[in-house]
Amino acid sequence: MMPDFTQLLARHRAAFAPLFPFSLRGPQVALLDFTAANPLLSHPERLRDTTVFDELVREMLAEQHATVGIGGYLENRVIYRRSPHFDAATEPRSLHLGIDVWVPAGTPVAAPLPAVVHSLADNNNFGDYGPTIILQHELEGIAFFSLYGHLTRTDLAGLRIGQALAAGAVFCHVGPHPENGDWPPHLHFQLMRDMQGRWGDFPGVAPPSEREYWAALCPDPNVFI
Repeated sequence: MMPDFTQLLARHRAAFAPLFPFSLRGPQVALLDFTAANPLLSHPERLRDTTVFDELVREMLAEQHATVGIGGYLENRVIYRRSPHFDAATEPRSLHLGIDVWVPAGTPVAAPLPAVVHSLADNNNFGDYGPTIILQHELEGIAFFSLYGHLTRTDLAGLRIGQALAAGAVFCHVGPHPENGDWPPHLHFQLMRDMQGRWGDFPGVAPPSEREYWAALCPDPNVFI
C-alpha cells in the first residue's frame, strides 16, 4: 500500500502549492540535526528552557549561513527528553514522524492542495503541538490527511470543521512560544493515511522499535517541499 500512495503523491507533485511564501530549497535553507550525533545536544535536558533552545536553533542556522531550518522525517531525536509528554512505560517516543520547518513566529502557512478542515485543537501540554489543525485531502479518490502543529491560537478561532480550503490558501501561522507547545517557533508538518479515529491530534513522535508501522501510516511529507 505504501509504494502505491507514494507514487500517487509523486504523480500530482507539480500541482502542489507551496506551504510558505518563499522557497524551501536553496542556500538560505539548512538541514538541522536533532539526533545524538549533534554535539550541541550533548545535554538535551538544558533545552527545557525554551529560550535556551531557541538560541541553539539560531546558532545551528548561523553555522550554516541559513535563515530557515528544515528536516526531521524519521529522525531519532534526543530533544524530546525535555518533556515527559514523550515518555512511555516501555520505550520513550523519539522517532519523528513529520518534518519541521524552523521559521519566525507569524510566518503564514498555506494549504498545499484543496482540503477541508478535518479537526483542530489546542494541545497545550508542555512539549506538545500547541494549536493544531488537521486537513483532509483527496487524490484520485483516495483520502489522506495533513497535520500542522505549533500554530497560533488565533488560527483556531478563524476556522470551522468542514470548511473548504483552496490550494494555496493561507489558513494558519507559525506560533510563538509558549502558546505553540513551548517550542522555538517552527511548523510541524505531517501526513497520515488514516486518522485512526483521532480528532485534533495525532502522534508526531513514535517509539523507534515501531518505525516500519509508523512510516507506512505517516508517509514522507518531503514530497510537498
